[in-house]
Amino acid sequence: QGQLVESGGGLVQAGGSLRLSCAASGRTLSSYDMGWFRQAPGKEREFVAAMSRSGGSGDYADFVKGRFTISRDNARNTVALQMNSLKPEDTAVYYCAAASAMGGYRMYYKNVGRYDYWGQGTQVTVSS
Repeated sequence: QGQLVESGGGLVQAGGSLRLSCAASGRTLSSYDMGWFRQAPGKEREFVAAMSRSGGSGDYADFVKGRFTISRDNARNTVALQMNSLKPEDTAVYYCAAASAMGGYRMYYKNVGRYDYWGQGTQVTVSS
């Protein structure tokens, strides 16, 4: 089986932007509900954004709504997270995840436990 690989993390000044990408091998991401999660030191992994396999505008945590955008590029078999107006509190390891369940997106898209496959994470550091 394949895996998910995140890229695009790095160090950015507060107010700046980064674009994260999640690439897949061995899986077609258009067949999965996709999520982005993050984990800061000493904190639980938390939901950031998600998009069902049907696409659309995505669903977002309140603390990123209006700043982050999740998108799919099915031709490239990737999922992106565009992060604008970054804040120091956005500093975390960001993970992409894929869910194979055929139902339950609307009720469980925020839940870590719904996602079957995870990337290794990419570090995002926002300086003040």
